[in-house]
Amino acid sequence: MGSISTLTIGPEHPALAGHFPGTPIVPGVVLLDETLRAVEQDAAAAARRWRIGTAKFLSPVRPGEELRLEHEPLADGSLRFTVSRDGQLVAHGVLIPAQVEVSPAPERSDGADAADGARASASQWAGEPERGSAAVARILTFLALRLGRRFGLLLLWLTAAYFYLFAPTARRHSREYLRRALARAPTRADFFRHVYAFGATLLDRLYLVHGRLDLFAVTIEGEELLHAAAARGDGTLLLGAHLGNFGMMSTIGGRRQGLRVAMAMYEHNASQIAAMFRDADPASAPEIIPLGHLDAMLRIRDALDAGAFVGMLADRTIGEAPAQVVSFLGAPALFPSGPMRAAAALRRRVMFMTGLYRGGNRYHIVFHELADFSQPAPGAREAAVREAISRYVTLLEKYCRSDPYNWFNFYDFWHGAPA
Repeated sequence: MGSISTLTIGPEHPALAGHFPGTPIVPGVVLLDETLRAVEQDAAAAARRWRIGTAKFLSPVRPGEELRLEHEPLADGSLRFTVSRDGQLVAHGVLIPAQVEVSPAPERSDGADAADGARASASQWAGEPERGSAAVARILTFLALRLGRRFGLLLLWLTAAYFYLFAPTARRHSREYLRRALARAPTRADFFRHVYAFGATLLDRLYLVHGRLDLFAVTIEGEELLHAAAARGDGTLLLGAHLGNFGMMSTIGGRRQGLRVAMAMYEHNASQIAAMFRDADPASAPEIIPLGHLDAMLRIRDALDAGAFVGMLADRTIGEAPAQVVSFLGAPALFPSGPMRAAAALRRRVMFMTGLYRGGNRYHIVFHELADFSQPAPGAREAAVREAISRYVTLLEKYCRSDPYNWFNFYDFWHGAPA
């Protein structure tokens, strides 16, 4: 016998900010997450946790609409669910047991962040063209692949000199960051090294997506975590930052034949970089999952279900998206909570990953475990998400101090965070 309940996702839900401004639409992952919450509150289904087996969206949902949720058990132990609005089917699918028995007191969260409602106003990067990326890409894409990496590095000296002279805003923000990371007043040479490192990592993305791993001397810290995750085959979310060369994650596939690697990214904010991936050899370039689309989280889930590593950058806020205030390099800063919330909703393991540029052709790849949401503790998801974000920021700060010229956020990163 089935169960019927009502479901409403209000406009104040923290995941709605920044999604389709002006005509907000409930993201698919939010609808699925709220469906799971509602099912786990029902007495007939609350004896265990559930996860999404299959799901299909038939109609967009807007904030505040009253939805009818129906679910019924199937013979194999799964649950069939439907979500409808005024008799019109909105979504349907199957929930399967998450293999974790819990007490019949499911968690309930109002979606509030540790930031107590703080929103990400440090998001001017999203509305500004990435001047550095565009200029460097136009020059290097044409010449570097034809003339080789050594010639490309020579060009970087000219490019870095250009930005040294004609990018006062980037220079000012770089100086503020370096003052914190170096714990001293940065010099002009420090800014030059900062811009040069940025250009070098951008240049090297070209070679990476064209399969030229042989050009680099790579060391790996935490490789045993990588092997263990691949052996489990249940998919792992890799959270990185604009730190070093996140494109080095493509070496994961090169080191283990048949391993699927995908990158979730906002293509419109780095169109030149995305073009590098689109134009590369498909056998060398990772799959790109564009964020900001209704089906993005389902594509991420499908990739993880196939045992893939899915990479995502988690140090930049967007618009009014939910954010958590964390102390970073001596001052409060806003970090997006969406990536970690997505991992929790998808019930996946999460690892920190970065590819630190250490001069010449040397890179040091780092893996650290961040969180395991595959076996959620009853009533503790919000706390687990906050703790995981704090661990992420602690690791980010560690490597900003050890490799200070590797962090490439040339804007006022600390702007907008409550004091």
